[in-house]
Amino acid sequence: MQNDVVSYFLRLVAIDSESLNERGMIDILKADLQDLGAEIEEDDCHTKTGGNAGNLFARLPGSIQKDPILLCAHVDTVKPGNGVKARIEGDRIVTDGTTILGSDDKSGIAEIMIALKRIVESGVEHAPIEILFTVSEEIGLLGAKGFDKSRLKSAFGYAFDTHVVGELVTGAPSQNSWEAVIHGRESHAGVAPEKGLNAIRIAAEAISAMPMGRIDDETTCNLGKIQGGEATNIVPNKACLYGEVRSHDHSKLEQVSDQIRKVLEETIARYSEDGARLEFSCNDEYKAFNVKEDAPVVSWAKTSLRNLDIPYTIGRGGGGSDANVISASGIPMIIVGTGMDNVHTVKECIRIEELHRGADFVTELIRLYSQA
Repeated sequence: MQNDVVSYFLRLVAIDSESLNERGMIDILKADLQDLGAEIEEDDCHTKTGGNAGNLFARLPGSIQKDPILLCAHVDTVKPGNGVKARIEGDRIVTDGTTILGSDDKSGIAEIMIALKRIVESGVEHAPIEILFTVSEEIGLLGAKGFDKSRLKSAFGYAFDTHVVGELVTGAPSQNSWEAVIHGRESHAGVAPEKGLNAIRIAAEAISAMPMGRIDDETTCNLGKIQGGEATNIVPNKACLYGEVRSHDHSKLEQVSDQIRKVLEETIARYSEDGARLEFSCNDEYKAFNVKEDAPVVSWAKTSLRNLDIPYTIGRGGGGSDANVISASGIPMIIVGTGMDNVHTVKECIRIEELHRGADFVTELIRLYSQA
């Protein structure tokens, strides 16, 4: 295992690990955690998701009798994430522009692993540490959802999965995912269009009346995917719509979700005598979490950053993460920054200084909690 965070990060981003193909990452991390003296286990959640690797859970025993501290990051990346060619360009690490970099979330993993290596090799006494590296986070937090949270014994935890080092995210919204299938009637578009019922046109009418974008400072809504039609000479008999609603307020989440359903039902009703039909489903993906600023999990992070002269910010985020799932199990968890920038794009990059600051932050967090 490399000794510095930059070299280790470069090693990790060279490993293909798009969602459901995390085997290479899990095998590397298994070996490195074993070398550090950790007790490791890989679960079987991939048998339910169709992936090739399970979540990696590890415990690093401590010599100080305290509840463990939990460090969490996800090993999968979005597409295009295969064949990453990373290079150092000035003060940043970038790609050749054909793929993402994978700093989401391999920067978090590298910072955790290097901090653990420092703690172990220094011989300093420390509290027990739990490490959870999840799979398939990018496609619906599937790893965290499938992990048996009763195995966690930590007092609190940190999900290393947001941007600037020093960013502390103490809350994130709930999310509902919805799907609508609009059924019309097919017909030859040139010979007998009047015999058809265009499902795409009906969908367009509904979409134009739906809430969309930022609803208020707590709530967002998006239609992200549309499918329908077979050919230009066929009146389409089906259109499928896929969207989401997010909110920090559960009542607002349900209100907007119901509004979308109502718009669809009212639109379909105008064509029901012609045979239009709707299938609609709305699923609860994850629950919101909100941690108070004076909670221990936040206080330890703030003090660690102050000790390192790293500026910090505290606020709520708009995206879901493993912290939503783990917090719901009763373990207070916040999301912390790792330095990732322009994530989910081929312009993704990370400043070298941020990697060093991130590793220093994890090291100080463990030291401070252990010695308190």
